[in-house]
Amino acid sequence: MTITTSTHTAPVVRTVDAVHRLGTIVGVWAHPDDEVYLSGGLMAAAAARGQRVVVVTATRGEHGTDDPGRWPPARLAARRGEEIAESLGALHGTIEHRFLGDARGRCHLDGALRADPGEDTVDELAAVLADVAPDTVLTFGPDGITGHGDHRAVSAWTDRAVGQLAGTTPRLLHACVTARWVERFGEFVEPMDDGDDAFAPFPAERLAVELELDGGVLARKVAALRAQATQTAALEAAFGSARYVDSVAGEYFRPAGTS
Repeated sequence: MTITTSTHTAPVVRTVDAVHRLGTIVGVWAHPDDEVYLSGGLMAAAAARGQRVVVVTATRGEHGTDDPGRWPPARLAARRGEEIAESLGALHGTIEHRFLGDARGRCHLDGALRADPGEDTVDELAAVLADVAPDTVLTFGPDGITGHGDHRAVSAWTDRAVGQLAGTTPRLLHACVTARWVERFGEFVEPMDDGDDAFAPFPAERLAVELELDGGVLARKVAALRAQATQTAALEAAFGSARYVDSVAGEYFRPAGTS
């Protein structure tokens, strides 16, 4: 399905001072930590300007560990629920968060998301979007950036949910990387590469959002990442803090429907 955004203009956001152009923002992601890696600085800057920012997460990330003995699924799910709350608080205290499935008592399983989850899931997400009425929706593109199946599924869910909205639909933006980012941080790509089209760079001149964070906004993003230590501490330790911080300073989004 091709998503159109009817009457919304398409300003390019290249500085944190320009995030006001995105209006009310909803981010739809697969796992806790996706949101802060891909849009933490953008969210922090927007919330600080008084914009409403809502994060929707599909799973609790209960299988996101190389040490299941220490972190069995139930324990890790509970901890990651705490971590995302602490993380979003580190970005800005007004950022809202919702797990999909909570209203029905049916959590979505980490690693098991399907592109066609059934109408209940899509309807639930569409209801969230209708309730918040965002100007901009941020999510994965069909490639899921890393190729992860859960990321790809959430992209499909969001496309369908946006397509159900009546009236003017929000501007839909897909997370991506640039050729310069891949060139500079290739060592981060291989551990997260889950597909043949993973980390396919998008031309910088066609981006809708191209942020290079620094100063206080970058510091907030790094603090938010460190709050999700079950997912971030080992990576930062492996590559060194300076290199890790440099690698998360860029946030890039392309208009949906572009490739």
